[in-house]
Amino acid sequence: MAEKRDGRTSGWSWRRGRRVTVLCVLVAVLLVFPRVVPNSPGHLGSLLETFLPWLGLAVPVLLVPAVLRRSFLAATALLLPAVAWSALFGGLLSAGSRAPGEGAFTVVQHNVSDVNADPAATARALAGTDAGLIALEELTAPALPAFEEALAADYPHHATRGTVGLWSKYPLTSVRLVDIRPEGVGDGWDRGLRATARTPRGEVAVYVAHLPSVRIGPTTGLTSGRRDESAALLGEAIAEEPLDRVILLGDLNSTLDDRGLEPVTSRMSAPGPGFAFSWPAKLPVARIDQILTRSATVTEVRSLPATGSDHLPVAADIVLEAE
Repeated sequence: MAEKRDGRTSGWSWRRGRRVTVLCVLVAVLLVFPRVVPNSPGHLGSLLETFLPWLGLAVPVLLVPAVLRRSFLAATALLLPAVAWSALFGGLLSAGSRAPGEGAFTVVQHNVSDVNADPAATARALAGTDAGLIALEELTAPALPAFEEALAADYPHHATRGTVGLWSKYPLTSVRLVDIRPEGVGDGWDRGLRATARTPRGEVAVYVAHLPSVRIGPTTGLTSGRRDESAALLGEAIAEEPLDRVILLGDLNSTLDDRGLEPVTSRMSAPGPGFAFSWPAKLPVARIDQILTRSATVTEVRSLPATGSDHLPVAADIVLEAE
């Protein structure tokens, strides 16, 4: 129907809403092909990929002008980003079993924060998960005894290197430092370790890593050069790992969609369902704490209740492939 003389629309039309339609197509393209956004300047591509699931909020936002304009064209175009988001992230909404299935065991990853006011309480909360493996980052020298004491009874095996640590119900062997220092960072910056865990289903190489932080600024965009360099070093270490079965637990300081983590993610399997946003703890908007595997399957990943950290713990159920 035609527009009324006062400018108000009198019915739905295929001729109105072209600008909204263009925005719908743009959102769909960014969802499916985020790499059309270059990473220079300001790592804008990585910034988009870090928060890519939230681009789905454009669908209800664009629905408003489509309805106000009574545009069949815009309303139909909204299907493009809606379908794209569902295809990319809809599977993460499916909830798996909270109890590990047959042959599975639980692992936990947590950045405990170097300003945690009550590390002992955090340690007790982690012990209550009954996980087979617990990986920690930002372990400070003053806080370490509190974790050792609180976890000793349930986790008789543990290893630390620098500010990262691994607590295990299974014997640990071949523990060593993994050097993921970016260029220009001096000795003493130790944020990676590797150990062999002797689980009931055989040996598995376990890596714990804490990649450098990124910064987001209004003029600089996302600054992630050191994080990307550290990710490349971690990826090389995993590529050279002689054991087939690998578990990586760590604060990687970005989401798995971020192209900056490709040296790592290209060598590991994606986890199963669950958004498991972990940062910031008060209002989580992204999962930057990751649990990845090789020759193993993460059947579900989930965030756990807050501790004294600015990150939420993340837990996953893992099934190891047969040796």
